[in-house]
Amino acid sequence: MSSFVGKTLLITGGTGSFGNAVLNRFLRTDIGEIRIFSRDEKKQDDMRHEFQAKMPEVADKIKFYIGNVRDIQSVKNAMHGVDYIFHAAALKQVPSCEFFPVEAVKTNVLGTENVLTAAIEMGVKNIVCLSTDKAAYPVNAMGTSKAMMEKVIVAKSRTVRPEETKICCTRYGNVMCSRGSVIPLWIEQIKAGNPITITEPSMTRFIMSLDEAVDLVLFAFENGASGDILVQKAPACTIEVLAKAVTGLFAPEHEIKVIGIRHGEKMYETLLTNEECANAIDMGDFYRVPCDKRDLNYDKYFKDGDKKRNTLTEFNSSNTELLDVEQVKEKLLSLAYIREELEAWKQNKR
Repeated sequence: MSSFVGKTLLITGGTGSFGNAVLNRFLRTDIGEIRIFSRDEKKQDDMRHEFQAKMPEVADKIKFYIGNVRDIQSVKNAMHGVDYIFHAAALKQVPSCEFFPVEAVKTNVLGTENVLTAAIEMGVKNIVCLSTDKAAYPVNAMGTSKAMMEKVIVAKSRTVRPEETKICCTRYGNVMCSRGSVIPLWIEQIKAGNPITITEPSMTRFIMSLDEAVDLVLFAFENGASGDILVQKAPACTIEVLAKAVTGLFAPEHEIKVIGIRHGEKMYETLLTNEECANAIDMGDFYRVPCDKRDLNYDKYFKDGDKKRNTLTEFNSSNTELLDVEQVKEKLLSLAYIREELEAWKQNKR
């Protein structure tokens, strides 16, 4: 964390689950200032009061900026004196992006272009952008917009010297208990006495905690080269296993109801495509996909290809380590949110 001593960090979409996790991780360190940039004043006010209550001695390190990544001037207004950026602002809900795909483009693609253009102009040193497994082999609007976002990131990285502005991208799967994710919904359904609803039991998804999401971003910040995409070697499980783990903790034998696949959903997610695996670098707990540094020279592309490739093939949520119910329970119990909800549930049942 020495790189952050006395520095100013800007988090776009900072009132979301990721921004809260970063604040919990960083506020009590020697970081100089953390700027929360978002368009929702109510969520900013809630966050302000929450951290004033639980970390009063350091809450003044948080500065709030109202703005929208779609508006480049509001982005620039928040960037004066910023050293680093974690770009988390996005439209993330698969069904809503299916019905409003242009809105996904405006935020996820054009908004990212605005953030990177402003950051380069303002001399920001290091930017880590957050993407999703849905960007690999995208079949829905959300994933397609995130795939285009990644293309913008890689293209922008080629336009600036890395010693001036380094731009990296992280790609990760489902973050357990993040805002809008399925586990909090299931817990509410259990509390209400309703069956918990799952789409398709055999569907697989990568699972990781918010802390692991922050770890991935910090790994990219420290170890990525400009233009890189970095992913964690995350485990996965089926939706049925995840549902049984949640009901097993809160209400064994609770009814699980299958409702069918929603708009734009995939049976499994991919963190590295077969094509990306050709050049992926194994870094232990992570993979790094380097940017193709060749320029737009058609003769070179026609004459010279890559003769070597890795033996690694597509890395997806069906061929990674699949966790069973007990393993998922253990992972869930590592989360403060689950422990708090479980304790409150037990108190209410007494």
